[in-house]
Amino acid sequence: MRVVFMGTPDFAVPTLARLAGDGHRIAAVYTRAPARAGRGMSLRPSPVQALADTLGLPVLTPASLRTPEAAESFAAHAADVAVVVAYGMLLPQAILDLPRHGCLNLHGSLLPRWRGAAPIQRAVMAGDAESGVGVMRMEAGLDTGPVALEARVPIAPGTTAGALHDALMPLGADLMARALRDLDAGTLRFTPQPAAGVVYAHKITNDEARIDWGRPAAEVAARINGLSPFPGAFFEIDAGKGPERVKVLRAAVAEASGAAGALIDTEGTVACGSGAVRLLELRRAGKGGSASGAEFVRGARLALGARLG
Repeated sequence: MRVVFMGTPDFAVPTLARLAGDGHRIAAVYTRAPARAGRGMSLRPSPVQALADTLGLPVLTPASLRTPEAAESFAAHAADVAVVVAYGMLLPQAILDLPRHGCLNLHGSLLPRWRGAAPIQRAVMAGDAESGVGVMRMEAGLDTGPVALEARVPIAPGTTAGALHDALMPLGADLMARALRDLDAGTLRFTPQPAAGVVYAHKITNDEARIDWGRPAAEVAARINGLSPFPGAFFEIDAGKGPERVKVLRAAVAEASGAAGALIDTEGTVACGSGAVRLLELRRAGKGGSASGAEFVRGARLALGARLG
């Protein structure tokens, strides 16, 4: 099929690679413009653009899709279908109407739960027992379109958003490849989303990253794991040189109790509003690599009972 692919981050890369490998004609790749990153703040292309350049595919990075010129340029691709995976820009109706078979979106949740910008992180933060990916036909509403295919995965205790993201990527690529095969054969069928169970995965804000030890242990651990690896939940300590930010990358509920925010043992167990969490992996500001809870306690020279801010 003749495909316009629209995506930006790592999550979209396996799907583009799979569709190109399956022999679909990729008429154009739309992605977000290169952004400044790294210590030198040099311009870096998106992961999708990096792959598209390697494959020799034409890349477009429009600042907006809401102009007549953008619609005219899109129409010139004469696409059978547009495939959208974490593109990062809303598609207006004028674009949605152009491909012969419409626009298919690969979404990282089991719709209608977790519509919106951060479905993978929100699922882990909420303590959901499972997640998945789905292929839906796009409408003007935010992730409201009918769903054709889904793949489900359990979320085991201690799973981070990063681990769930990595598990869903290949599943999503397989699912979209199947969707295009069925679409080409005329056998792809869509089911409207149920009205009940709609939950929105709002964009993660920096205010959510500071750990609130006063919450129950299960909530604290879920938030830590759901914000890992980015932006990373954090607390602050004073290790002798003023306030220092420490990111927690993995945590688990522990059988212990104490004053909220107090260090309970040398393994990195911290009391919460109820129960406690074991800090499994941490990263101190300015330090290379990560450390276990025990390594962190030794390195920071924290006494039992020390309060983590």
